[in-house]
Amino acid sequence: MYQKMGGWSVFVSCCAWAILLLALFGDSLASAPEFDPYRVLGVSKHASLTEIKKMYKKLAREWHPDKNKSPGAEDMFIKITKSYEILSNEERRANYDRFGQMDENQNFARPPQGFRQYHDSFYFDESFFHFPRTSRDFTESKHLLHYNQYMNEVLPDSFKRPYLIKITSEWCFTCIHIEPVWKDTVLELEPLGVGIGVVDIGYERQLANHLGAHRTPSILGLVNGKVTFFHYSVVREHLRQFVESLLPQRLVEKVTDSNYLEFLNSWHEENKPRVIMFDIASNVPLLYKLTAFAYKDYVRFGYVDMGLTETSKVVQRFNINTYAPTMLLFKENTEKPADVIQARGMKKQILDEFVSNNRFLLVPRLVNQKLFDELCPVKQFHRRRKYCVLLVTGEGEQFVSVNEAFFDFASSNTKEVLRFAYVDQRQQQPLCDTLLKKDDTTPPQVIILERRSTSGRVLYRTVTGGWNGSDDDKHRLHEQLELLQRDPSYLTHDAMLPELNNEFASMFLIQWINTAYDYLAQFYFDLLYSNWREMMPVLSLIFSALFILFGTVIIQAFSDSGEEKPTKQKATESPKTPESSPGPESTSSRPPKKNFVEVTELTDITYMSNLVRLKPGHINVVLILTDASKQVLLRKFAKEVYSFSGSQNLHYSFLNVDKHRQWMDSLMESAPDARSDEEEEVEDPSTNKSDHTGHVLALNGHKKYFCVFRPVFTGEEAERSRYSDDDAATGGTSRTSRSRSSSRQKATTLEIHHKLDRLGLWMERLMEGTLPRHYVSAWPGMDTITPQK
Repeated sequence: MYQKMGGWSVFVSCCAWAILLLALFGDSLASAPEFDPYRVLGVSKHASLTEIKKMYKKLAREWHPDKNKSPGAEDMFIKITKSYEILSNEERRANYDRFGQMDENQNFARPPQGFRQYHDSFYFDESFFHFPRTSRDFTESKHLLHYNQYMNEVLPDSFKRPYLIKITSEWCFTCIHIEPVWKDTVLELEPLGVGIGVVDIGYERQLANHLGAHRTPSILGLVNGKVTFFHYSVVREHLRQFVESLLPQRLVEKVTDSNYLEFLNSWHEENKPRVIMFDIASNVPLLYKLTAFAYKDYVRFGYVDMGLTETSKVVQRFNINTYAPTMLLFKENTEKPADVIQARGMKKQILDEFVSNNRFLLVPRLVNQKLFDELCPVKQFHRRRKYCVLLVTGEGEQFVSVNEAFFDFASSNTKEVLRFAYVDQRQQQPLCDTLLKKDDTTPPQVIILERRSTSGRVLYRTVTGGWNGSDDDKHRLHEQLELLQRDPSYLTHDAMLPELNNEFASMFLIQWINTAYDYLAQFYFDLLYSNWREMMPVLSLIFSALFILFGTVIIQAFSDSGEEKPTKQKATESPKTPESSPGPESTSSRPPKKNFVEVTELTDITYMSNLVRLKPGHINVVLILTDASKQVLLRKFAKEVYSFSGSQNLHYSFLNVDKHRQWMDSLMESAPDARSDEEEEVEDPSTNKSDHTGHVLALNGHKKYFCVFRPVFTGEEAERSRYSDDDAATGGTSRTSRSRSSSRQKATTLEIHHKLDRLGLWMERLMEGTLPRHYVSAWPGMDTITPQK
């Protein structure tokens, strides 16, 4: 009996061991499915990063749960995302190729050689113990942040909207408990405009260290580049309040019957439109706060609680419907709103469109360079020109009527191509001096300008007759604007504008005090919660500053005062150095000024390569000059064509007509339509030879045509004519004659210098292909021409 019982117990124990061995080494009987990112993406193990990225985009579009409604689409999308996370990172891809399945806490150390066979055949099925699934769903995958994405996109965007970021990891079991609350919070705050981010501390250790997050789970907020940690219990209402606390305090002003006029009339000081929201709620809605934060640099926001008796007057004043939230936008006219919106369910897209389309005043004041860049952008394309009509004015009662007349004119001209603005001469003195020095005028003046480059180059023209606000001035300005839209070359003056002064720079001290207060409050908050790891950078900065300060004081206190005596002696001896050194040596030590553009001379040697055998599509821009005008015209020519020197199809040369006048005459005779009797000047009436000095030719050697630039003198000739009249009327001493002859030479040099004033506009038309072309049957030969002495 006992033998039977013993045999039965041995049989049962053997069966138990067999079942256990089958459970442990079941891989030899049935291979368990293994995650292979290469097979999921459908690429080979030698695929490049470009091929991996291409397949990921293709599969992500195909299996995205929003487009693919099949039951396994969500799981497949998660596999595709995880595969791309592994293969797009070189380190994780190398680890997978060496060790296989990727886990966060996987030890990548090589196992001992004797146990390698056992390790490869061992398979552990976590589903036997019912472990929770740690793969993240597709809604969380789209919020994953990487270090470069955070630095280039999220951090700059935090100055326009707050971010709520969760720090997690794949094997964080505590993170599973807060997941339902986190999902509900994301569904509530993301449509309002709050940015959402998720950082996997296992994959993005660099980003986690940058944020100061060293444990999971953690939740933090990001506003204006500043990181703030969430220290309360994870409840949806607490997270909402946490986001509201990140926003500035005085972002939205409470408006009542007693202060609504002051709020509306302060648009002139802040140079911003005003937006007032009417609603029956004691607290300002979060959506309205987020909109105010996004447009805080452009618009001032106010809020009226229609449930209070203190707001009945302002509600009645603007006839507000109390059954739905209403928003009024005011510009210069505080009696009538410029735009109105009313809806029961305000959406973020509606508010953004409403505020963005009205973020500028009708005639704003140029207070800084940022506003000037947005209001008058640089021309990008030929058909997208933006003209800025600028009123240069001042402060005082004499300018009030002038400014009002300009505002009335701007109100009646609402074309998209025109932008109206005004500038205070006292606040923007360098800008006004640059624009008014050409015509030597004083405010008030109206200037029409077009920006051509971000460096400050503009084309402009002052409206003739000044600006007094009369009906004649308005009619004259309207005619010139109509003429400008038909002929863009109407703007004749060219200038480089200086950067505008920031008129709100005096508020920097107040902003610095507010920033310091925020940091002190955050320091106290961290000290209250004993968050020493996050406080270490601040403490290190404070102690380093104190150490440097006290070290500098101690060094200055114990420094030897006798060291100042040799310094004083050297200072007294230093003026003798220039006297001992000769003047020419000091002058020659300065490096010569280099030309901006390489300009070659067109001679009989370079004639074939620079013109006749020029490549198809290439153009040689040739300046016509003489020996007397060579230096002046070459400097001016290099300056005008410098902005076009980046083109590989343009070449620059000059032709001396003192040597090759016959070639120039032969070229003009071969194309009779290129002559213009009105614009050509006659050098010598007896020989009837034309003066081609200052002309510029654009020669296309392959297609045998050329374009002509004829100089137009735009400088001041009053000084020259005055000296000519004096010489004709009276004689003088030899000293007076020498001074007058030098004055004539100076006036002649000035005239030659201004011959190329409009060359930049002509070059732009050359690049656009709108210049008239003069064709020739053959280029005249230069080798047969005898140079004139």
